[in-house]
Amino acid sequence: MKDRVAARFGRHPAQLMRYATVSAISTSLSLTILGVLVATRAVTPGWANVIATSVATVPSFELNRRWVWARKGPRSLHKEAAPYFALTFAGLGLSTLAVSVATGWASAHHASNATRTLVALCANLAGFGTVWVIQYVVLDRVLFRHRPHHHAVPDVEPPAADPSDLLDAHAV
Repeated sequence: MKDRVAARFGRHPAQLMRYATVSAISTSLSLTILGVLVATRAVTPGWANVIATSVATVPSFELNRRWVWARKGPRSLHKEAAPYFALTFAGLGLSTLAVSVATGWASAHHASNATRTLVALCANLAGFGTVWVIQYVVLDRVLFRHRPHHHAVPDVEPPAADPSDLLDAHAV
């Protein structure tokens, strides 16, 4: 298994680095929003996580689609966007559960607001960190996989051979 993973990532180091960079960008955006919402107690930690992930998913999708997997042209709602958002929101479910449980524990133990916020951020990272590698494989092999273009064969017949070419070929 370890050799298969190394072989897979070894073939695409630049792509994996771009994926990691996009993840760092979207994670930074998400954690900033999550931290502000939890610290200010504007909404519950679970809802803060939903809001933060929802906001960060849009640039994540576009950067992954265009920069990591070099997809051009119009995006397909059914073939690209919906599955991408479904995959992200599956991770969101795990992450929100982790954030809610962790901040509930912190609150029950009378943790300071700063500690409660840090616990929420760590729980978010743990939740999404567990699905990060799985998401890369699904995006690479399923959602944004390279699909060779099947060019239509023209309905034109090839040009007829020049009769002098046939004579030259028999002369040899």
